[in-house]
Parts: sequence; structure tokens; C-alpha cells
Amino acid sequence: MSLSLKRMRMNCTSARNAVFRSRQQHFALGAFNIDNQDTLIAIARAAAAKNAPLMIEVSQGEVDALGLENVRDMVDNYCEEYGVEMYINLDHSPTVAAAIAGIEAGFEFIHIDISQARKDATLEEIITETKQVVEYARLTGALVESEPHYFGGSSNLHSEKIDYDEIKKTFSTAEGMRSFVEATGIDTYAAAIGNLHGKYPVPKKLDIELLKELREASNCNISLHGGSGTPGHYFQKAVKVGVSKININSDMRVAYRNTLEKVLRENPNEYAVVKIMGPVMDAVQRVVEEKLELFNAVGKAIV
Repeated sequence: MSLSLKRMRMNCTSARNAVFRSRQQHFALGAFNIDNQDTLIAIARAAAAKNAPLMIEVSQGEVDALGLENVRDMVDNYCEEYGVEMYINLDHSPTVAAAIAGIEAGFEFIHIDISQARKDATLEEIITETKQVVEYARLTGALVESEPHYFGGSSNLHSEKIDYDEIKKTFSTAEGMRSFVEATGIDTYAAAIGNLHGKYPVPKKLDIELLKELREASNCNISLHGGSGTPGHYFQKAVKVGVSKININSDMRVAYRNTLEKVLRENPNEYAVVKIMGPVMDAVQRVVEEKLELFNAVGKAIV
């Protein structure tokens, strides 16, 4: 069921308040991707268990599989069922049209990522198209997130090592953040400080000193993509500095698949899907709960 414009604006006001609280209380909203209803339930249960606010997020592939309106309805249903504070983020929206569709569906957070979809896009093109989304988001009050650079990796399990010399070439800079925020009017800046999409055979290393420089450069909210495979102490430091949103996907997917394969091996004659998926959902829930603790989000929900 489509939300009324009044309800969308109320939800977005609550979302803005949640981000404000994250800055004041030094916690981050975890942004957790869903692949299906099972992962959504696992995340909702984790939010309830930890009384923590968080975001459900879908990228374009997940939108294609589930549908914008279906995601909106499912999240609203489980918010009510579990009594939790959950918002929806449209992650890595590839075009202005796709971002507008997310706004019109009532998503509270919109990430427009022109550089991910078109790696040859110029800075001018990225700024122009990001501004279009920012302007349209005034309809509902949705918070818009973006960045001026391509962000590497993919939400998968990688076998190659991390080439930090290459990654550092795309690190955010204080001046770059300041100028991009001023040019676009975005609410949230997706920082690159060593975070990288996907899970790798070696732990990721975040440049916390650079993060401090970014925090001082602009009052814009800061997000960290590619949180999977990152040692927890980096998250604890990041939220103290002032990060408001941290994305997690691959850690959940690895837990989901590994547990599913284990259950299938141990129960070759079980065909009741609901019985097979129980342990899988529990494994995903544990991942989410662990992240919420590291993000200092436990007990921070307002329902």
C-alpha cells in the first residue's frame, strides 16, 4: 500500500531526528542489505533484541528482485510487528530516475551513486545529477547521500588481497568533501578512508586520522560503505569521531550461505524450507547484533 505524502514526510522527519541523535550520542545507524524476507526478519529481530535504530537497504538488483513498494510494505509490517525503529535506504541508486522512484516510494534515505553506475562520469555530471536528486527529495524530506568518486570492490567474497596503494588514490580529502557538499547540498557524504565493498582475505584498515579531518571539514553527515570484514575497533573509533551510517552486506551474505550449506549437509532429507531457514536467519541475526554493538547503537532506538 502506498504511503500518503503526509506519512512520508513524518517518516523522513523521524529519520532526520535519528541521524541527529547519532551525532549527539556518538552511534551509527547500521545499514543492512536484504536479499529476501528471511534477511529482513533477521535484521528486525536483531533491532528488537538490541533496541537499536537501523536502516534496511536495497540496491538496484534487490529492487529489481523485490520491488520498491513491496520493500516499503514489508519494512513497515515488521516495524509494527517487532516494535522497532527501522528506516529504508536506497543504496547505490544508479540514475536520477531510480532515485526519484525511491523518493516517491517513501524511502527515508536515498544514495545516488552516479560514479558507480558510470565510471567515466565527470565531476560536473555527478554534481549536476546529484543536485537534481537533492532538489526532488524536498518533496518528502528524504536524506540524500552521495560522493564525487568511484568506490571500489563489490558486495561479495573476494580472494584477492587489498592493494592499499591503489585504493589510497581514491581516498576522500577534506577539501574535496567540503566543495562537493557545498556544490550539491547533500545530507550525507560517503567517505573513502580505506573502507571497501566486499569481504577480503585480509582485514581492512581505516584511516581514522583522515576521518577526523573530514569531520572537521564539513558539518555534513558521514557514512562508511563496505563495512564487512572490518575489525571492530575501527567502528568504535569511527562513531566517536562522528560517523552516522555504516553499511554491512557481505558479512551477512557469508553467514547466510555458510549456514545454509551446513544445514543442508546435516539434513539431507529435510524439505521443509521453514525448518531449513531457521538456523540461517539466526546466523544473520547474530551478525547484525554484533555490528549494532560495535556501532554503539544498543538501546538508542525511539519507538
